Amino acid sequence: MLKTEGLTLHYGGSQILHGIDLEAAAGEVTCVMGTNGVGKTSLLKAISGTHPRSGGSIELDGEKIGRMPSHLLARKGVGYVPQGRMIFPLLTVKENLETAYACLPKAEHGIPDEIFELFPILKEFMSRRGGDLSGGQQQQLAIARAMLTKPKLLLLDEPTEGIQPNIIQQIGRVIEYLRDRGDMAIVLVEQYFEFAYGVADRFVVLKRGEISMKGSKSELAKEDLKGAVSV
Repeated sequence: MLKTEGLTLHYGGSQILHGIDLEAAAGEVTCVMGTNGVGKTSLLKAISGTHPRSGGSIELDGEKIGRMPSHLLARKGVGYVPQGRMIFPLLTVKENLETAYACLPKAEHGIPDEIFELFPILKEFMSRRGGDLSGGQQQQLAIARAMLTKPKLLLLDEPTEGIQPNIIQQIGRVIEYLRDRGDMAIVLVEQYFEFAYGVADRFVVLKRGEISMKGSKSELAKEDLKGAVSV
């Protein structure tokens, strides 16, 4: 579903990513791990178009993707839940969800029951402002909003950060449900090792903007992986 080759990214004069070759298949969770500052968030920004890549290529569902802005990539099937969630605090839950309609034809404007089955609290809070939700509720809203765009590729940046344990478990179940549907590739950036190890099928470890280790869960020993992402 996703393939990057030689992906590079700069912030000003500083090179952050150095030739990233990555593949993420539909029906799998690919987890990108590493210590702080190694380029994990930058990688998701490059794939989602929120920060233009400097070089390399991205292929989505067999199609080469040029240097497109994020809203055009969203229409092509890239769903992105950024670190910090980025919901609209003054809009209601319903209005936040409806912002996803910009990626869909008018005939598909609507919130499917699946969203409320996965995130029942959102149905209860439809008229509540996004800024009045807890961190965990905002994270659920952000994931639900991305799901409404019907992505082929879902990018999740630190979905457990600052979230209470019961909602972390719920988010894990949602990720597993979306993976098991088989129609979506999921790329997860995650620092919480046990959560990541529990939901991921494949791992990519970054170090100083380069891949230092990658492979499937069956190919990588848990302790080796844990050592590679520890400070």
